[in-house]
Amino acid sequence: MKKYIPDLYKSFLLYLILAITIFTPGTMSAQNKNMMVRISEIEIFPEFLSEYKAVLKEESSASVKLEPGVLAIFPMYQKNDSTQIRILEIYSDQDAYQSHLKTPHFQKYKTTTIKMVKSLKLIDMNSIDTESMKMLFRKMNE
Repeated sequence: MKKYIPDLYKSFLLYLILAITIFTPGTMSAQNKNMMVRISEIEIFPEFLSEYKAVLKEESSASVKLEPGVLAIFPMYQKNDSTQIRILEIYSDQDAYQSHLKTPHFQKYKTTTIKMVKSLKLIDMNSIDTESMKMLFRKMNE
């Protein structure tokens, strides 16, 4: 019994050290350096707009729900021109993005909407303040 308590204590200490390492702000910033952020600028042919929006809504929801590496896929459109779609995409890293491209729901989105898209521009971004980003996601859950 004496050996069990010290082993349990060691395990607890290791988990505590791991938790502190993972959740300290400096470490979180280091992890976020691998994060991939992209803005997709898409123009849709007007005659396909409602169909495109329905397919996009289904795909973005499935991506966030089913893929742990997809942190956000937030589709939106311009107020003065609803054919101008913008999607904020945030992935935990490049591997998560590559994995996302191979999923059945993304493949369905891509093949279904190809005839609907008039133009597509992918813009990779760097985040300026990842600490505030964490607050944003936390506030959304309140």
